[in-house]
Amino acid sequence: MKVKILTLGCKVNQFETQAMFSNLSKNGYEIVGENENADITIINSCAVTAASEQKAVKLIHRIRRENPETVIVLTGCMAQAFPDKKLPEVDIVLGNKRRSDIVPVLSQYFNDRKKITAIEEYAKKDEYENLAVDNFVERTRAFLKIEDGCNRFCSYCIIPYARGRVRSCSLEYIDKEIKAFAANGYKEIVLVGINLSSFGSDNGLSFADAVKTACESADVRIRLGSLEPESMDLETLKIFAKYKNFCPQFHLSLQSGCDETLKRMNRHYTTAEYTEIVNNIRSVFDNPAITTDVMVGFAGETEEEFKKSVEFVEKTGFAKVHIFPYSRRAGTVADKAPNQVSNSTKKERAAIMAKVAERTRKEFLKSQIGKTEKVLIETRNKNGRYEGYTMNYTLVYVDTDESSIGKILDVKITDSGDDFCLGKPI
Repeated sequence: MKVKILTLGCKVNQFETQAMFSNLSKNGYEIVGENENADITIINSCAVTAASEQKAVKLIHRIRRENPETVIVLTGCMAQAFPDKKLPEVDIVLGNKRRSDIVPVLSQYFNDRKKITAIEEYAKKDEYENLAVDNFVERTRAFLKIEDGCNRFCSYCIIPYARGRVRSCSLEYIDKEIKAFAANGYKEIVLVGINLSSFGSDNGLSFADAVKTACESADVRIRLGSLEPESMDLETLKIFAKYKNFCPQFHLSLQSGCDETLKRMNRHYTTAEYTEIVNNIRSVFDNPAITTDVMVGFAGETEEEFKKSVEFVEKTGFAKVHIFPYSRRAGTVADKAPNQVSNSTKKERAAIMAKVAERTRKEFLKSQIGKTEKVLIETRNKNGRYEGYTMNYTLVYVDTDESSIGKILDVKITDSGDDFCLGKPI
């Protein structure tokens, strides 16, 4: 039978999609591309915002309309958090804890053709689920999930209910998986998790232990996925800086540059503490990139609070900012909060923040001109240029040829554009 998986959301979902691919392939299923018809269509969903949930619903409708005979499997965070949501097009609802059961659940469905809802609630003492991944669709970079779950309970977020509490893998698992990826030719591995920097808080280890193990496992670049601004103390950063294969790019989720808003969000830091982390990163690493997420229009955000957030983003000088309007999520504290901001105001604030972010992005890219950076050449883009990323995740169009794909080149940055740099190999 032919299977395709459509993945929504974060890099953790991408890793888990690849794990399902590996499991299905080993059991005789044929994996096909996203644009091909398949006997089974798996939607690995996201539930971080109401908008992401709506995106999954629209996708389900479209798949059923375009391929009436396909068996639709809904898995991921939306399936786990809202298993009772009425979606008549869905044949199987598979929760996050049952993901590794995809093969027997499919067999059960084909035996009796009755809708299956396979959901298991999370418990406080759940153990980390080691998922096996053979290969990634990408040939140069792989993702490795080392942590799952979250204990933070931000007032706008449903994810702790969709993912459970913090669970960390073993150091032996990290070492084994990175060695396997390196043996398969991957040049870069990205460590990912739902709350990545909380790794080890459940088993007596630390996030520094995970990064140290990863960097020492193989001669490959080690990059970090999205981080909460915790466990990023100066001593931890100094440990990271010891390794030449550690990529100095830090995606530190900010959400707001206003302390009053952060408090209502139930974020566990102040803007002063965040600034200290940023300053420490810039003091320890040569040419780091600090990227972030910023939410606008959170419940109760006043014009004055928004202004503070804009000023903080501009002052910090992020290399890149992902901006999104606050999306109300049923089942969260913020959904019931007073003084909700109108959609029109959210749109206006997002546009204002985007202009500031665009300015800091251009300033960062200009700062790269004249530097010599190691660029992992990944592909030839639609414009015929070869492109790849530096250690600090700056996209560079490189004057090279096809033989360079999959290789790391020393490249001198010669110019910058709106969202990329230009460079020539040395």
